[in-house]
Amino acid sequence: MTAGQLDCVLGLGSNLGDRLGFLRAAARKLQQHAQITAVSALYETDPVGPQQPDYLNAAVRLRLELSPGQILELLLGIEFGLGRERLERWGPRTLDLDLLHIAGHAVEVAGLVVPHRELTRRAFALLPLLDVMPDATDPTTGQRYVQLAQTLDRTGVRELVNSRAGWLE
Repeated sequence: MTAGQLDCVLGLGSNLGDRLGFLRAAARKLQQHAQITAVSALYETDPVGPQQPDYLNAAVRLRLELSPGQILELLLGIEFGLGRERLERWGPRTLDLDLLHIAGHAVEVAGLVVPHRELTRRAFALLPLLDVMPDATDPTTGQRYVQLAQTLDRTGVRELVNSRAGWLE
């Protein structure tokens, strides 16, 4: 797939330091490269992996003119620029940015699989995605994600009250 106008959903997460500040800073950096068209609620979630603080998770829907590989490079650059250190698998982090979904496209290249491999098994990723793209479907099976979400275990995922109104500002 080459560069072109893509309709994407990115997952954002943080569980170290000023979690909301890191999500906001990442979104501001993304706005330098893309048009953000929707913002999810904020979710506080229990961590997956080793013992660590709870995460703050969200999603943004955006339009941008980059290839999926270029998007991955952009996300890794933003993570690094905001202090992300990759010390252990599923370990704590200042910032985690994931390309969750590209409308109408499936991608599998070195280092990148879209839709995200864990999307349909992780409520902390799927629920924010559905906030910003409620009609999203799996590009290979055609299954609606909203149907999958109905059967997903939501234990440990809490939507923060009034978080849909302006967490990005």
